[in-house]
Amino acid sequence: MYQPPDAGRWTGRIDSVSDEQAFRLHQRIRLLDLSKPLETVERAAAFIGFACDEGVRRNQGRQGAKEAPAAVKAALARLPWHLPEGVVVYDAGDVVCVDERLEQSQTELGKAVARLLKNGMASIVIGGGHETAYGHYLGVREALGTDARLGILNIDAHFDLRPYDDGPTSGTMFRQILDQDDQVSYFCLGIQRLGNTAALFADAETYRCRYMLEDELTAGPIEAAYEQIEKFAADHDAVMLTFCMDAISAAAAPGVSAPSPFGLAPSLARALIRRIVSHPKTISVDLCEVNPLWDEGGKTVALAAAFCMEALLHFQRLQPRR
Repeated sequence: MYQPPDAGRWTGRIDSVSDEQAFRLHQRIRLLDLSKPLETVERAAAFIGFACDEGVRRNQGRQGAKEAPAAVKAALARLPWHLPEGVVVYDAGDVVCVDERLEQSQTELGKAVARLLKNGMASIVIGGGHETAYGHYLGVREALGTDARLGILNIDAHFDLRPYDDGPTSGTMFRQILDQDDQVSYFCLGIQRLGNTAALFADAETYRCRYMLEDELTAGPIEAAYEQIEKFAADHDAVMLTFCMDAISAAAAPGVSAPSPFGLAPSLARALIRRIVSHPKTISVDLCEVNPLWDEGGKTVALAAAFCMEALLHFQRLQPRR
């Protein structure tokens, strides 16, 4: 079910100021109701929430990620505005999963993302469980058409290539995508050996997935990851980024559906996000698995909001024309 944006998330957060250089996001954001005709704006981006953790429930994870869109948007409201002149940022509301209808909700999210992309906007989807990524993919594919070569970059501790014979979950979506779309390739950064069975590593080989282990990223020079990202992007017409917050160490991000004692440092994840979204082929981003109900002092929510702002700041399509 689609819910238009709530102005209350963006007002009354901080005392009003008249100096535009002191503005924060809540003073710049515009509301965008996707049930109405859209205006065409150059250099625009939109947040769209996916209030759903039905996939997490089916996957027997910790529920609560459906609360993330509201929490992350509230944290975003307080962040200072540093975007270039002429950039417009929208809140496009939320797609809400009701009555455990995951598949229908993913389809609705896909329609919302496609509408934003077809209107020339960069989209940032705030999940939700990582089942968000399948709905996100549906929208990107609709916007691109069936023949475009799509690269999916996933920053994640898990492959999420589980079988879906009993229905989709938050751990099946990349297998679903690869089974149905031969124009997609998949590259995962941050895979943890202790978070994936030997069978999942074998499945990754069967599906010809590229991946870099968490300890490779942590111990090696980041330029090695940059080189792999560039090679991957070069093979595709467009790239989408999906980012699961359980890729981050639980010490920095405890409020996730599947926390891990190992994981990426926030600074390393930020560097990867910057590199990926600054590539001209990257058209859309999602961030998933923030679980406010299990957060400590709101630090996972705050980190997620910071990552969303990093994506905004570095999207190639939002930079000044030269």
